[in-house]
Amino acid sequence: MAEAVRVDHAPRLRGTLNDPLWQSASPITGFRQREPHEGEAPTEKTEVRILYTRHAVYFGIHCFDSEPSRIIATELRRDVNQDLDDHFEILIDSNHNRRGAYVFEVNPLGTQNDGLIVEEQGGTNGGDFDRGWDGVWTSEARITPDGWTATIEIPFTTLNFTQSSDVIWGLNLKRFIRRKNEEDLWSAYRRTFGITKVSEAGELRGIKDIGSGRLFIVKPYGLARYDKQTGQDPKFPLTSGVDIKYGLTSKLVLNLTGNTDFADTEVDLEPFNLTPFKVFIPEKRQFFLENAGIFNFDIGDQDQLFFSRQIGIDPITGQQVPINGGARLTGTFGRTELGVMEVDTRSSGPNPYANYAIARLKESLWAGSYVGVMGIDKRSGNVLDSFNQTGGLDTRLVFFKDWFVDAHMAGTRSPGYPSGASDAGASLSYRSNWLDGIVERRKIGPNFNPEVGFIERTNSNETYGNLTFKVRPKITGVRELQFEGFILHAPDTRNEVSTQEWQGTFRAEFNNGGYTDDDIADVFTQRITTPFHIYKNVFIPNGLYHFARHQLTYGSGQDRRFTFNFFERFGGYYGGTLNEFRVRANYRPTAKFSISASETWDRFRLPLPNGNFSVVLGSLQANYSFTRFLTFTSLLQMDTSNTQAVSANLRLRYNYRPDSDLYIIYNVGTQFASIAPANPPQVRETRFAVKYTYSFAP
Repeated sequence: MAEAVRVDHAPRLRGTLNDPLWQSASPITGFRQREPHEGEAPTEKTEVRILYTRHAVYFGIHCFDSEPSRIIATELRRDVNQDLDDHFEILIDSNHNRRGAYVFEVNPLGTQNDGLIVEEQGGTNGGDFDRGWDGVWTSEARITPDGWTATIEIPFTTLNFTQSSDVIWGLNLKRFIRRKNEEDLWSAYRRTFGITKVSEAGELRGIKDIGSGRLFIVKPYGLARYDKQTGQDPKFPLTSGVDIKYGLTSKLVLNLTGNTDFADTEVDLEPFNLTPFKVFIPEKRQFFLENAGIFNFDIGDQDQLFFSRQIGIDPITGQQVPINGGARLTGTFGRTELGVMEVDTRSSGPNPYANYAIARLKESLWAGSYVGVMGIDKRSGNVLDSFNQTGGLDTRLVFFKDWFVDAHMAGTRSPGYPSGASDAGASLSYRSNWLDGIVERRKIGPNFNPEVGFIERTNSNETYGNLTFKVRPKITGVRELQFEGFILHAPDTRNEVSTQEWQGTFRAEFNNGGYTDDDIADVFTQRITTPFHIYKNVFIPNGLYHFARHQLTYGSGQDRRFTFNFFERFGGYYGGTLNEFRVRANYRPTAKFSISASETWDRFRLPLPNGNFSVVLGSLQANYSFTRFLTFTSLLQMDTSNTQAVSANLRLRYNYRPDSDLYIIYNVGTQFASIAPANPPQVRETRFAVKYTYSFAP
């Protein structure tokens, strides 16, 4: 348990702990290693002091280091992954429901990153938290002769915290030492837990008699733009809109958006789809990212009952569909978690107007367990597809902290699909320090059609099993060895062979963050029922195909300014052969400048007319940070499968005050990539935009 100390005024927030006010709080110590040696004392000492005033809470962090010259601090951009730096994370469960929390992250340069944990689930990219949420808070940090220090101020309004007496927060603290690849936590330091395990967090007491912390933020924007699409006349629109956040209670937040714009959203890396199935591309738009975890409804692998990229983006061409406005209500009441959203889009090109309504409820059971329901209703101006409705029930049950039962049932309703529109599945999984395992069954009907979700394939009766053995040998430089094997048997619902795969994999994780990931064997059986467009005028014909592949992957240590990884996969491919080679390199010479380059080369040899060809994908990204608040990024991409192979995105961001920005953006190509199978042609556009946002509390 930690104790916060009341002070009459804020301490000096200069990144140092010289202000005598910090000495009035007892230091929090007692950290333990999660990595590499679970439960052992850290190799470096860490102290945290907590103060508060009537309007904010303050954290004074001292990360002692015996070799301060080896502290790694290279990132100045806000909301960027800090795994390549030393960093510190603060988890606050202000509602103390042991299910979700805010996370605030800072590195030795004072650079901020923040997000949410929902139902003890981390980010979609494997991080500790979902970075879609942005809070208003301040931070400063300094590297000192005995390590590094940081000071952080978090207003109670940022936490939407209104309770004023008998306050108990869930609290956890995490320090990461990059050069040692060491992770130290104050609580939840079991290797199978980590900071996402909110139910295992410690407690913070002592906060009382505070002012109202009700959240109320209004954020209007103005946008001037030049827009030119292939085959169309240029447009010069001047537009504006607004986003509003309001805390109805300390546990319920209402978001409103009008004439929503996503000009400042990062562009997608262009994919080249090697499969006959859809491509999953994560959501990047701010409105849909915030509190997105509440709407999660996993139905297997990457399949989702609700997938927000189906709203406002054409899934075939990747073109934006204008959004008139939307509303979202998220939060908890009692043991129930609630998410309600409605979004309205106007017609654009081949996309008619549409209205989307989504409702999600989860009832908390015991730690990490819940039962939930979801309903989705889509209405559109398409006379042949005027509505699509989806409903589902799901549950997660956790037993003995290491056993997990997941199950779901879902169905859809659309014009002309009277039957075969269901999806049901269940899995049993186990996680420990030495063994991970899962057994799963799932049946998907041929007419299951969640138009506002993502599903890779239908008409499938799947059985899946996976075992991963993990050992930590006493070998210099090696942290963990893994041996994985899985089998997938997925005939169609008439029990005819559709997809089969079995794979054996060896992995090694090194103490410096390097790794190798090698598929000893990956054996496929795949039935193609519709000619599969792979490249220009090349189509893979219908038939039953058997082939095997092998894979070699290596990633360098992550404690250097220059890092790299490469991937090589070779073997059979639909009656011929395919060699895939991918290399990526990153160089961070200073905290202000970084550059990364990647190239993918796919060499096809197929027994088809024009079946011998190669596809090259390349990207070059450079980032320059004038300060923490003024950054420039550029991304150049090349795709030789496209007749207009080169695209570019240039973006200047000036964060002139918390949660308020000026953007200058130039884009040639496509901002959002298609998720459709078979690599459809993309619409090319040239866009120049200046966007100004201003956030304030009325």
